[in-house]
Amino acid sequence: MKNTPFVKKHIELGAKMAEFAGYNMPISYTGINDEHQAVRSNAGVFDVSHMGEFILKGEQALPLIQRVTTNDASKLKPGQAQYSCLTNARGGIVDDLLVYCIEENKVYMLVVNASNIEKDWDWISSYNSSGAEMHNISDKTCLLAIQGPNATRILQPLTDMDILNLKYYTFTKGKFAGVDNVLVSATGYTGSGGVEIYFEEKDGAADKIWDKIFEVGKPQGLKPIGLGARDTLRLEMGYCLYGNDIDDDTSPLEAGLGWITKFNKDFVAKSIVQELKETGIEKKLVGFEMIDKGIPRHGYEIKDFSSTPIGVVTSGTQSPSLGKAIGLGYVSTAFSKIDTQIYIKIREKLLLAKVAKVPFV
Repeated sequence: MKNTPFVKKHIELGAKMAEFAGYNMPISYTGINDEHQAVRSNAGVFDVSHMGEFILKGEQALPLIQRVTTNDASKLKPGQAQYSCLTNARGGIVDDLLVYCIEENKVYMLVVNASNIEKDWDWISSYNSSGAEMHNISDKTCLLAIQGPNATRILQPLTDMDILNLKYYTFTKGKFAGVDNVLVSATGYTGSGGVEIYFEEKDGAADKIWDKIFEVGKPQGLKPIGLGARDTLRLEMGYCLYGNDIDDDTSPLEAGLGWITKFNKDFVAKSIVQELKETGIEKKLVGFEMIDKGIPRHGYEIKDFSSTPIGVVTSGTQSPSLGKAIGLGYVSTAFSKIDTQIYIKIREKLLLAKVAKVPFV
């Protein structure tokens, strides 16, 4: 297992550690519900240094990004970021990712899922026939997500950058907690506001930034948060998790990601995805909430009232904010309307649920 530069901090804080995407990661500290509520009501710090980062440079950088991603990166100005995805030759999803415009038409950063770093690198490289300069900086890049309604207010004293007024999906670069060349981005995976900060681990930068964040934040209730609460937070927002809700066999259209699929440019398998749009999708990712008591889990069958299989659960949990069980899953399109009654097969029983509006909170 690989370690992030913060692993000693997690262990000292008593975190429950487990393997995730090949990394030794904190799952929880004080408990998932407690950590979840801390982020929804105040602020919390996630170590997400296991994520992957690629730098693409040169005149061919943007054309390569346009070729392999579904969203239109040509619209990005310096300081702007964009959610997108990579499609495979069948129109399935290789990965979902963020595209950062560092220098327009010249320098971009792609942020990919930890479990897909090598896969994504190889896929993008296979389309790099025009010589875009590519650098995999994943191993030397730290990433902390400070999320919650009070996150930027807590962090502002640590920098001269105006992070209090940073607009959603924009970023700035500068000195943070005494460390140079830190990128602060108004992005995240929780739906509760906050920022993500990227920096290179050198000269003790990781310890310095972590310690300064908690020095100013601990008196204000800032807490370290594990991957357990990260999952419940993202699920309440209906955000897709790669490997659960989206994968190589799901189309962006089936996953509800039509909004990041732009047909005004060419991308891998565009014709396949476009044909699917024109003919209509047969399955659709929906949110649902349980009516009967029971917690849905990845892989559970979804059935109709006559016990005919109509889909499968991709993610499920007990929502700490709502006090009820919720989930995401693919169902036949005929069953995708809000309030449609469906049944989840849990321990050989069919338990009633209904299709719900996403986000759940």
